Amino acid sequence: MRKTLGTFGAVWGLTGIILLLTYAMLRLGATAMDALAEPLTGWQWAVLIINVVFMAHTEGYKGFQKNFSPRVVARAKHVLDHPSMTNVVLAPLFCMGYFNATRRRLIVTYGLTAGIVALVIAFRFLPQPWRGVLDAGVVVGLTWGVISIMAFAGRAMSGRDGDISPELAPG
Repeated sequence: MRKTLGTFGAVWGLTGIILLLTYAMLRLGATAMDALAEPLTGWQWAVLIINVVFMAHTEGYKGFQKNFSPRVVARAKHVLDHPSMTNVVLAPLFCMGYFNATRRRLIVTYGLTAGIVALVIAFRFLPQPWRGVLDAGVVVGLTWGVISIMAFAGRAMSGRDGDISPELAPG
C-alpha cells in the first residue's frame, strides 16, 4: 500500500506540474500566434528574436534545466520513497517547493511566484503585438521546462538521477 501511495504521489506531482506548465504554454502560445498573424515591424521582429533567445537561456536553461526541473524530480522521488498523505495529495505543490522545504527554498519559491504573478498582470496591459512578442519567449522557456522535467524524470526512472538535493526542511 505504501509503495502504491508513493508511486501515485510521484506520478501525480510530476503530471500536475507538467499539465500546469502545458496549460500556460497553450494559453500564451495562442497570444503569441495572434501577434505573429499581424505584420510585425523590423523592430518588433528584433525584439521577438532577442526575447526568444533570452528566455530560452534564462528561463529554459538556467531556470528550468539547471534548477527547477532536477529539484522537482528529486522531490517527486522523495514522495515515492517517503509518502505521506499530505505530500501525496498536494504532490504538485510539494514538488514545486511550496512546503516542507528549506527556508531559502520557501523564500525563493514564494518570491518567484509573486514576481511571475506581477508580470502576468503587467503583460495583460500590453497591446498586441507586443504582448505576443513577449509571450513567445515565455512559451519557449516553458516548453524547455516541460521537456527538461520529462528528461530528468526519465533519468531518475533509469537510476541515473544523480545527487540532486530535494531541499527538504530540516528535521
